[in-house]
Amino acid sequence: MYHWSRVLEAGVGAEKKTGGAAGSEAKVGGGAGGGSDPAAGTAAYTARDIATAWERERPGTPATSIGIVTPIWQLAKLFGDDRRRVLARAGVDTATLDLLSVLRRSGTPYTLTTRELGRLSMVTAGAVSQRVARAEREGLVSRRPGEGRPRTVEVTLTEAGHALVEATVDQVLGREADLISGLTAEQQNLLTELLGVLLEDVQRSLGDERITQVGQL
Repeated sequence: MYHWSRVLEAGVGAEKKTGGAAGSEAKVGGGAGGGSDPAAGTAAYTARDIATAWERERPGTPATSIGIVTPIWQLAKLFGDDRRRVLARAGVDTATLDLLSVLRRSGTPYTLTTRELGRLSMVTAGAVSQRVARAEREGLVSRRPGEGRPRTVEVTLTEAGHALVEATVDQVLGREADLISGLTAEQQNLLTELLGVLLEDVQRSLGDERITQVGQL
């Protein structure tokens, strides 16, 4: 059960930091006079502006989701693009880092079967084979038949792979920690909780409760 008073308290705290609700509306061109006018080339056209415009021009439009879904789409694009830039500078691609990260998180001896890698990465057996083959050529993993299980292939993180994932994870997660540092620790914890609830609820509504590997590290 959610204590929505916590959400309201967080909102009040945010208003105090930004000079109150009126101040925040002024920043986005809101208030009684309406939202920003994109045609006039003024402030950014925000999710609030979009919802307000729909409600004004088409009363009854179910626009309440816009203030949540639109920023999520925008944040996904921003975080995704930034992570790709960080990985490009580190000299590693997303698929390879995903493979190395899954092995690293498994703990010593950093060994998993290809079946386990597929399950944890949420990718097909063919995709796992391609990732492992590429990482093996680069000396980042090794593979061998499973002991007592001739049809099983075990993949192990090498010293080079371990060193790469250690350095890269710090770069990626450190960068993303900086990007969310505008939120207080309390706000981050609350947002984490709310996003988790939203994700579970949407998955149930869609009948798809899988956790995809998008954004995992």
